[in-house]
Amino acid sequence: MLSNDGGPPRVPRSDLADTLLERLTGTYPAAADPVRADAMAAYMKHVAPFLGIPAPLRRDLSKTVTKNTSRPSETDCVALALRCWRLPEREYHYFAVDHLRRHVARCSSGILPVVRHLITTVPWWDTVDLLAAHTVGPLVAADPDRLAPVMDEWIESEDLWLARAALLHQLGRKDSTDTGRLFAHCRRRAGDPDFFLRKAIGWALREYARTDPDAVRAFVDAERDALSPLSVREALKNL
Repeated sequence: MLSNDGGPPRVPRSDLADTLLERLTGTYPAAADPVRADAMAAYMKHVAPFLGIPAPLRRDLSKTVTKNTSRPSETDCVALALRCWRLPEREYHYFAVDHLRRHVARCSSGILPVVRHLITTVPWWDTVDLLAAHTVGPLVAADPDRLAPVMDEWIESEDLWLARAALLHQLGRKDSTDTGRLFAHCRRRAGDPDFFLRKAIGWALREYARTDPDAVRAFVDAERDALSPLSVREALKNL
């Protein structure tokens, strides 16, 4: 699904994506609120313009968009996500993220380069975190031999959003967490000065502490000199 020159992924043909985009671009703008849009864009540091649709209403509208449509194939999911990402307003990106989350079980490991493109295009925590936990995570869990090493590449990336996604992709895995990789990834970026990476380290550790608090305590004790105070505080918040 990558372009021949290694650039952005090609958008495959999809009748379902055509239908959903036509409905989506007819439904969302009718609910736009310019005043709310300005406030939402400001809250997200103006990473993208907004239509100004509050989340509960957006989810209700999304149900009408997908009503009485067939279950998507992987190709449909890719086409819809990439086409939504080409639209400027952030609510369309949210629709794509929600759609991928809902249908990730119908997708193979081959979709990961597309998700990588979504993570690194118009990136901010609002889309990156959901893609990491609810799309990247399930994909890696379904094909760890192929995709877990890709997370080892992402954690080394100069792109902070790929590194953050690698840190967060195991959120909610509980007893299925690859603890060796979780701790190795946290250790690898422990000294990074970036707020979003420090916060992600703490979040990932805090989430796993619900499953194995002793392991998280031991890791934090061993790495306290390397970890930032923010990461330590977040990791131990509920212990």
